[in-house]
Amino acid sequence: MIVPKEIKSYCPTCKKHTKHKVKISTSKAKKGRTLAWGNLRQARKLAGYHGKVAGKKKVKKQGIRNKIMLECSACHKKHERTISGRMKKKAETAK
Repeated sequence: MIVPKEIKSYCPTCKKHTKHKVKISTSKAKKGRTLAWGNLRQARKLAGYHGKVAGKKKVKKQGIRNKIMLECSACHKKHERTISGRMKKKAETAK
């Protein structure tokens, strides 16, 4: 999906329609925190004497959304916008 470098769009801070610079910010979900309570509990259970511990469940993967970051030319505030629902092709800016 090709996105132009500049879009005229509504800015919620200025409350006007202004030109916005476009930056693609699509990213996959990051790994969980290793020191999170659930991960520590799982490790503690695996370390001691016990029966079997359920591993991670197999889940149906969801597609990720194409997101773009818009920066207002007037007030220089940034806000994010989702373009298209689930990603089929990754967004890229026009040359």
